[in-house]
Amino acid sequence: MKISKRLLSYCLPYAGILSFAFILIVLTTVAINFLPVIIQKITDQCLITQNPNIDKRLNLLVKLSILYISIAGLGHLIKYLQGLLTAYIGQKIIFDLRLKVFKKVLNLHQGFFDRTPVGTLMTRVTSDIERLQNFVTDGALGTIADLVMLIGIMSYMIYISPQLAITIFICLPILFIFMVFVNKRLLNANRNIRDRQANLNAFLQENLSGMSTVQSFNKEDLIKKDFEKRHLKLRSAYYDEVRWFSLYFPTVEAGQAISTALTLFIGGIMIINGSSAVTLGTLVAFFAWIREFFRPLGSLSEKAGSFQVAIASIERVFNLLDYEEKIKNIQNPIIPSKLKGHIKFQNVWFAYDEDNWVIKNLSFEVKPGESLAIVGATGAGKSTIINLIGRFYDIQKGNIEIDGINIKNFEKNDLRKRLGYVFQDPFIFSGTVFSNISLNNKDLTKSDIENAAKIVNAHPFITKMKNGYATNLSERGEGLSLGQKQLLVMTRTLAQSPELLFVLDEATASVDTVSEKLIQNALKKLMENKTSIVIAHRLSTIRNANRILVMRNGELIDQGSHNELVGRDGYYKNLCEIMEINFN
Repeated sequence: MKISKRLLSYCLPYAGILSFAFILIVLTTVAINFLPVIIQKITDQCLITQNPNIDKRLNLLVKLSILYISIAGLGHLIKYLQGLLTAYIGQKIIFDLRLKVFKKVLNLHQGFFDRTPVGTLMTRVTSDIERLQNFVTDGALGTIADLVMLIGIMSYMIYISPQLAITIFICLPILFIFMVFVNKRLLNANRNIRDRQANLNAFLQENLSGMSTVQSFNKEDLIKKDFEKRHLKLRSAYYDEVRWFSLYFPTVEAGQAISTALTLFIGGIMIINGSSAVTLGTLVAFFAWIREFFRPLGSLSEKAGSFQVAIASIERVFNLLDYEEKIKNIQNPIIPSKLKGHIKFQNVWFAYDEDNWVIKNLSFEVKPGESLAIVGATGAGKSTIINLIGRFYDIQKGNIEIDGINIKNFEKNDLRKRLGYVFQDPFIFSGTVFSNISLNNKDLTKSDIENAAKIVNAHPFITKMKNGYATNLSERGEGLSLGQKQLLVMTRTLAQSPELLFVLDEATASVDTVSEKLIQNALKKLMENKTSIVIAHRLSTIRNANRILVMRNGELIDQGSHNELVGRDGYYKNLCEIMEINFN
């Protein structure tokens, strides 16, 4: 019931069009269901009548035939228009819902993506929405049309002959009980299908993304066996669906056959006994209505099955829409004209999972224009600090301030657009070099892009490409070296004019010496006159930082310049020795 009400809310903006569609449905029902009445008249008044006036009978036959053709043509034309209109409404509703789902996904916090496989999200946004689309377009609106048709047929039959109508309606309770029974099992089967499909998609996403690792360690056979197990579970769920769904139409057809036989038997007895309540024309008309009666009834059975298929998808889509956004904006956020870049952590505690603290009572300060480096072993909490400043996660205790303003008082999207990031694994989108740098920011001109590329030394290799800045790149920048990708991303970062800069992990990792030198020079230019925080596994890149924070197990254990920290003969020096850094 809750799901139905929620789906109905998406229909309300199109209430006027829906009302018109309903009028067309009623008109179609009246027109098409009146045709058996004409057949009755033709049979009783033209074919088997005792009237000896043949000309009169022929004249009536012609008129009734023309009337039949006219009503049938008009009815089917209206039905065609009704079909177009319902399809249009369905597409509009699905467009609104798909847009809302994608917008929701875009605004979810990073923690959600950490816990949710990409394959699962793909299932929600694609196949789940597609199933819902089919249901709304062909199912929900089609169900209304079928119900109106059934009510119309039942009304005609009761009006013409209540006795014969009762013989047909006898089968309905049995069919209803059967449909309820099967629908429950279809719902369970389709929930299993959705769960197992999402599981399989996540498995495929993970292993296809890591195919180089799979092949390097000769894990193809192991992965294949795992895939087979997951696929067999999905196949089993589909078999359950097919087994139950296949029972619908044979049962409906059996009901139609029984109703036809009962109508023929009871109607025949009444005619033989000379009853005035039933004529041969009435019997013929009822045979036509029986066919039309069980057609929408069978269609409803099919739609009931589709409904059960869609319910599992609808539940998942609405669960995604209902997912609580943990990173929320306050009602009246602060939007400063420009950030000076004064960052302050005050007794900050943070955990991805409850009580599993990643950051413990962390306090430090970065002054405007200062370069701060953060070092520590893997798992020390270095990258987490950057994520907290950008509000990809919210802290449990303490305060984080920028220019004396608690970051929770900023509008999160406004805050993030002021921050620039340089990642270890630069991401390249499919599209042109220009679009990869501009990210479709219409405020950036060609001159802005080229100037940024020149500053970070990306311009020379871009101009050597086949079409320069108009060169199309494949997803993830296939064909580009890691150094070239990194320079492109640095160009992107500089072009967006960030007010604060974060360099995550080691931007020069896994590149050749020449590329490393270019990237290091680019980083220096990026960091000029900006508050910057650099996180590195290779300490050679942060020796010139104004100050270095030393992290261990989520705690700040030391801080100072490179020379100061080395002189203390502590944890930092041990890190340096491990990294085999030359301090001369």
